[in-house]
Amino acid sequence: MRLPVLPALVRVRGRSMVPTYRDGDVLLVVRGLRPRAGRAHVVRLPPTADGTPRPVAVKRVTGPDPDDPSRWWLDSDNPAEGVTSFDVGSVTGDDVLAVVAGRLWRTLG
Repeated sequence: MRLPVLPALVRVRGRSMVPTYRDGDVLLVVRGLRPRAGRAHVVRLPPTADGTPRPVAVKRVTGPDPDDPSRWWLDSDNPAEGVTSFDVGSVTGDDVLAVVAGRLWRTLG
């Protein structure tokens, strides 16, 4: 079941999406939409190998998982940093929480 379409604000933490988004940027996101290949999204990453939860993250959904088209493949825009599907595997559609509609403002730095 999909949630109703709702806007929300999120703040970027970390450097995995540099140069597109920087630590501290504020993004307008829309919850309740289907994932869109090529767009940045707010996602729930799988827990670490020892079961520790990871924080919710901004990642680029690059497309359906080639081995399971019902799942989504994630990437970061910064190849030097960040968790990707190469590290944690693909995620379900329920783990893709919101589509990034745009950046409201960029922090200095």
